[in-house]
Amino acid sequence: MFWTRNLVTFVAALLGVAVVAFLLGYLLRQYLEETRRKALGVQREKVLAEAEAKAREIVLSARDEALKIRAEAEQEIARRKQELERAEERLQKRQEALEHRNEQLESRERRLNQRQSELDKRKNELDKMEAKRQAELERVSGMTKEEAKALLLKVVEEESRKEVAAVIRQVEAEAQEEANRKAQKIISLAIQRMASEQVSELTVSAVPLPSDEMKGRIIGRGGRNIRALEQATGVDLVVDDTPEAVIVSAFDPVRREIARRALEKLIVDGRIHPGRIEKIVSKTEQEVEAIIREEGESTVQELGVHGLHPDLVRLLGVLKFRTSYGQNQLLHAVETARLASVMAAELGANVYLAKVGGLLHDIGKAVDHEVEGPHALIGADVARRYGLSEDLVNCIAAHHCEEEPKSVEAVLVQAADAISGARPGARRESLEAYVKRIKALEEVAHSFPGVDQCYAIQAGREIRVIVKPEEIDDLAAIRLSKEIAQKIEENLEYPGQIKVTVIRETRAVDYAK
Repeated sequence: MFWTRNLVTFVAALLGVAVVAFLLGYLLRQYLEETRRKALGVQREKVLAEAEAKAREIVLSARDEALKIRAEAEQEIARRKQELERAEERLQKRQEALEHRNEQLESRERRLNQRQSELDKRKNELDKMEAKRQAELERVSGMTKEEAKALLLKVVEEESRKEVAAVIRQVEAEAQEEANRKAQKIISLAIQRMASEQVSELTVSAVPLPSDEMKGRIIGRGGRNIRALEQATGVDLVVDDTPEAVIVSAFDPVRREIARRALEKLIVDGRIHPGRIEKIVSKTEQEVEAIIREEGESTVQELGVHGLHPDLVRLLGVLKFRTSYGQNQLLHAVETARLASVMAAELGANVYLAKVGGLLHDIGKAVDHEVEGPHALIGADVARRYGLSEDLVNCIAAHHCEEEPKSVEAVLVQAADAISGARPGARRESLEAYVKRIKALEEVAHSFPGVDQCYAIQAGREIRVIVKPEEIDDLAAIRLSKEIAQKIEENLEYPGQIKVTVIRETRAVDYAK
């Protein structure tokens, strides 16, 4: 019982403490809530006061800005009002000037009307006088107005035709003279700017020997060395005709150059046998191929020609070992390209097309020993195969008239080729071939009836034909010159061009006794 009473007393004490604690917590929360509300109220009043102060500042600033804008607007309105007033004054003055001018124009119009009426009156009088004069003329001449007009027109037409024909002949002569003068100027300018050497290099086909004993070593036992060299290079070696020299004969210029270089190396080395020959020839072929490509690349770089197919560049290098009448064909191609480009620049034509056409015009000569046909058409087929334009193909094909030129550049390439090959010293030929050509020229001229004498002059570049005047008249002489030139083109081969001059003269002879 004692413990029970104590427990109840303890529980009651605990409950009393709990109630007191609850009441204290509740009162504390109420106090804290009241304090927070007061703090929020103070803060709200402070924020409202700041907002009101800020609003007052904004209103004052806006009022100042509005006053400023209003002042500026009033100034702008005043300025524009002044401008309008000045513009109105100018318009008023201009209107007064226009009114004054209108009055002047009206006054002038009245005077013109008065003068027009006077002119009309005078014109009527003149028409009457003209009709009277025409009737009198018809009576005197016995012809009507239409008949007289037709007669006058016929006379004027005949006189005009004669005058027009004379003017046309004069203009044609002047145009021809001017064209010749300009052509000579352009060609001379192109040649002066070229200033190339007179004689080009000639590919050597003879290999000198230190002594005739070396011929035996070149031939070898039973001819095995010379056979091995000929089979490896594809050339013919002549060792008996020339003392202390071996002649290399081959239609392919590259093979001839390979054989010449290989033979020179073998002579210097001294070891000549079939195995050594094959090794030297193989090495020389690589060297010559490198030289060919290097020459082609340096040529196109020198001329500023880009974008050509590598095989075309190689064929250009092959031309280094090809000659025509002693003229190196690569140098001839470069010279032709430069001449054509200079003339194209003077005439306002396509400079690049003329330059590339001149450079590639003889490209067919690099392969003409492998393909049958004229080198111009062969070169055109090669250019077409490598995708060059038709204008460029025509420049190549037309430079020897196998095709008709289709552009100014093709004609310029043709002219540049003739200039490069026909200029003095550009080409040379043997004495025997020169004499044969001179005789052939004279024989062609003598083959025509009515020819009395003929002479080949200027190293075969001109032939003068003297005809019998009783058999050949002036018209026949002109026709004879064309026929002789055509026969020379068909039957003879020659560098450049040949001038044909037909001379017909009549002599009257008498004696004073």
